[in-house]
Amino acid sequence: MSKNDAFRALDRQECLRLLAEVPVGRVVYTRQALPAVLPIGFSLDTDASVLLRTSPHSELVRAIGGVVVAFEADEFDVASRSGWSVIVTGTATVVTDSAEEERLSETGPTPWMPLQDSVIVRIEAELVTGRELRRACSTG
Repeated sequence: MSKNDAFRALDRQECLRLLAEVPVGRVVYTRQALPAVLPIGFSLDTDASVLLRTSPHSELVRAIGGVVVAFEADEFDVASRSGWSVIVTGTATVVTDSAEEERLSETGPTPWMPLQDSVIVRIEAELVTGRELRRACSTG
């Protein structure tokens, strides 16, 4: 990193505001004892949890079952060397409550690929961190 670049930590509210502006992130989970990363569309629920819609038969659904995962989204501008990254860490579960499923079917994420059947995965926002990279102004 050059002396003209500066990282700034983002508070929880800034992180959530930025997450709401992008449609795709990456869920990080464990698959056969190894880290796995899956790009996926998402949305935020009113409690700030991350919502994913996927097939009930997907590898992701089989792997998560109440375990802690990470979800990351970012946006970068290569020309200006600026951008941000936000990570949400928390327990992931498949939504099974019928009233909650019905509410989220209307307000939750829209899958990018057509799914015959789908479930919604909720990642609780237990830890939300982020940072911004800004090209510092030169003073010379």
